[in-house]
Amino acid sequence: MTVFGSCNMDLVTYVETAPRRGETVHGKRFHTVPGGKGANQAIAVARAGVDVGMIGAVGADEFAAQIRETLSAAHVDVAGVRTVSGHSGTAHIVVDDDGGNSIIVIPAANGTVDGLAAGDEERIAGSASLLLQLETPLEGVAAAAEAARRHGVQVVLTPAPAVELPADLLSRVDLLVPNEHEAAVLTGYEDPNRALPALLELVPEVVITWGGRGLLYGDRSGEVIEMPAHQVPVVDTTAAGDTFVGVLSAAVAAGVDMREALRRGTAASALSVQRNGASSSMPTDREITEFMSGENRAKD
Repeated sequence: MTVFGSCNMDLVTYVETAPRRGETVHGKRFHTVPGGKGANQAIAVARAGVDVGMIGAVGADEFAAQIRETLSAAHVDVAGVRTVSGHSGTAHIVVDDDGGNSIIVIPAANGTVDGLAAGDEERIAGSASLLLQLETPLEGVAAAAEAARRHGVQVVLTPAPAVELPADLLSRVDLLVPNEHEAAVLTGYEDPNRALPALLELVPEVVITWGGRGLLYGDRSGEVIEMPAHQVPVVDTTAAGDTFVGVLSAAVAAGVDMREALRRGTAASALSVQRNGASSSMPTDREITEFMSGENRAKD
């Protein structure tokens, strides 16, 4: 598999109460962790046991080495991660004691991923599927999707951050995975049950993730699957969506039927929200299988 997308360094500060304009407050703790929707999805795929390569960009700064090392440690192939002048992408995150957050994203190197570089098309062509998101320029996302279509590679798109999408890009998408808010931006329908048929006019398969309520899947054959979320103690929801998409796509690429792939993605998300962090919260294939086995025993 190949992931075409963003690589960031998340700079996370924890405070009791977020500062108002002009106010200075004392923070409680701080940490840095590589992130970005592209890198997160690549790590989720790798931990699910499927070979994956990353196409993206980092800057010529100290964050670049940390981002590459984190990806490599998760067994993600970083040959397609180019280095450009300037800074790596960053996300500046303030988290308060109520779990609320505010985020400033600076694309930096991610903003240069506006097309394919040498070797990228070959990487895509050799993949079972291509995962895309929208934290890099749309021109690059469209070019990657077009390359995938030329070579018969499945295209999976997470339309986040939510924006209106051009018809030519959507025409190259095989599986669209929005959350309920992104589905509303694309269709105008707040209710996923109304958004689903509208999205299926645009793409062949859709999974709408619905937070704590679960998910809604549909395809053009008329199959519809509703699947509830697991009721687990929630510690941190960061990257739960990326975990779901990565594990779902890994399962589909491995030949698992869609219902089982959805179950694996849902289980992976349930495990991730019980842990702190983004990539650090993502489960392994073995952990997912053990969690699902425990679920099945509880039903018996």
